Amino acid sequence: MRQWKKILITYEQAVEELKVKFKAIRSELRLMNEYSPIEFITGRVKRVSSIIEKAKKYEIADHEIEEKIEDIAGIRIMCQFVDDIYKVLELIRERDGKDLKIQYEKDYIKNQKESGYRSYHVIIKYPIQTAFGQKEIFAEIQIRTLAMNFWATIEHSINYKYKKNIPKKIKERLKKSAEAAHQLDEEMWQIRDEVINAQKLFEVKSDTVSSVVNNIQMLRVIGKDVEADQFQKEFDDTWDIGNFMELKKLGDRIKYIVDKYQAFE
Repeated sequence: MRQWKKILITYEQAVEELKVKFKAIRSELRLMNEYSPIEFITGRVKRVSSIIEKAKKYEIADHEIEEKIEDIAGIRIMCQFVDDIYKVLELIRERDGKDLKIQYEKDYIKNQKESGYRSYHVIIKYPIQTAFGQKEIFAEIQIRTLAMNFWATIEHSINYKYKKNIPKKIKERLKKSAEAAHQLDEEMWQIRDEVINAQKLFEVKSDTVSSVVNNIQMLRVIGKDVEADQFQKEFDDTWDIGNFMELKKLGDRIKYIVDKYQAFE
């Protein structure tokens, strides 16, 4: 177990670093009120039992495990829409040769598996700085829609239960449900622009409300309680009406007043 812990600590580090990198891309886009094709990211390091099982299945010797098993470290990037998957893929390709090296890609969206599985896989080599110097390891990036991920999670659990010998009836149902998930992705793509615009509006509105509330609080901090009370009443009235443009104008007025008071401190 000590040997496995020593081996896997590098893979755990890779997973955490990759998650941070892609979360940073998502955060940067959202801060600029831009649409992010990345919805969320998860990651994992394969369990020792799964690594040993895979090594036995493919007749991989112990000393070859790190060279021949390419998904010990893995992250999953979830997207809302199918075309977002290919946008994320472009983001990964832009990093190729910089902080990672793409080894090869597997498109299970255009070429779905017999089971109905859909996803896009990218195998990379990723450099890790260890206490003993730099080490390059394999890692797998899976890019999926939320619907694809839901189906794949269920299918994985069923595979685990039946040791991959899934009864025929369940296989058929899984295949039908995979097609249903695909149809859902198709339907959501049809209203993609509406969804994105609604989400952008929500983000802008949230930022505006946060700014108004913070600036009213700032007026109280600098002792301008009368102005703070006045703006709080205006905010409550505007919020009740639900007029976003008026809310934005109010936010701009409050910010102007706060900036003016702070300039004379």
